[in-house]
Amino acid sequence: MTDHCISWDDVPEQVSASGVAKRVLSGADVSLVMVKVPAGIKADRHSHAHEQFVQVVSGAGMLETEQGSRRFGPGSVFHFPRDTWHAAQFDVDTVLVETNLMEQGKGT
Repeated sequence: MTDHCISWDDVPEQVSASGVAKRVLSGADVSLVMVKVPAGIKADRHSHAHEQFVQVVSGAGMLETEQGSRRFGPGSVFHFPRDTWHAAQFDVDTVLVETNLMEQGKGT
């Protein structure tokens, strides 16, 4: 049985070679991901085969999409429909929470 109330600290952290740390909580057709991005990281232009919402908890940087470039900070929320390209530059240590909506039955 899945616990209904947990702490992010209870979710295993995966750290990439670039220092980006992720904690992934997976559901049937959705995942909630806490992402810690070190200052100076650049996420090159990319897209996902799923819809994604991102909340900026702390930190700051620049988001680039087909709509142009825009500064972001705490309280900013991004919405990327599936296959929508985006890129970002992180000026300071940043914490994001992503909600990734998968196609039903495709998993994370």
